[in-house]
Amino acid sequence: MNLIFLGPPGAGKGTVAAKLVETAGLEHLSTGDMLREEMKQGTELGKLAKQYIEEGKLVPDSVIIDMVKERLKTAKAGIMFDGFPRTVAQAEALDAIAKIDAVINLYTTVDVVVERIGGRRLCRNCGAVYNVSWYDQSDCEKCGGELYTRADDTEETIRKRFDVYLSETAPLVEYYKKQGLVHDVDANGDIQTKVDAISAIIESVK
Repeated sequence: MNLIFLGPPGAGKGTVAAKLVETAGLEHLSTGDMLREEMKQGTELGKLAKQYIEEGKLVPDSVIIDMVKERLKTAKAGIMFDGFPRTVAQAEALDAIAKIDAVINLYTTVDVVVERIGGRRLCRNCGAVYNVSWYDQSDCEKCGGELYTRADDTEETIRKRFDVYLSETAPLVEYYKKQGLVHDVDANGDIQTKVDAISAIIESVK
C-alpha cells in the first residue's frame, strides 16, 4: 500500500502522516527529511545532493529517485510519499519503481493557508511547531526555548508559495486523475477528521 500526499504548504500533510504512521502502520517518506538524513550520514547520494545544494542548484530528479529506490528496499510497510513527486516527470519515474495505490489531494484555500502558516511559531531550541491559534506563549512548553516566526512566513511569501504550488501541481493532479487514483480530502477540518477520511480511503483501496 503506497500513498502520495498532495496539498499546499499548511494543508497538514506532515501532521496527518504522523498520525497515520501510528494508526495505519505506514511509513512516512518526506523527501526533505530524506535528503537531510542522507547528507547527515554522508552517503554517496547524500554527498552528491550536498554538492548540488552548495552550488545553489536544485537536486536532480535522478538523485531523488535513487534515494527513493534505496528507501523502498528497506521499507517494512507501505509508504506515504510527502513532497514527492512534484512534477509529471517525477511521477513517471516513481511509477517505474513503485505501485501507487491512492493519491490523497488535501485541498484548501489560500486564506486558510495564510492564517495557519502566518500564525506558526517554531522553537529555536528543539524545533517544536506551534500556532498562535492554540498556543499563545512565547516559550516552548517542551523545552522552554524561545519561539520565533520564520522570515519567509510573511503573507506575501505564503501567497506566492500557494500560487506556485497550484501551478506546479495542477498537471500532476490531472496525471493521477487519468489513472483514477485521486481522492480529494477537505484540509479545512481538524486533524482527526482528515485522518478518519484518509483511513476510510485506505480501507477502500486495499
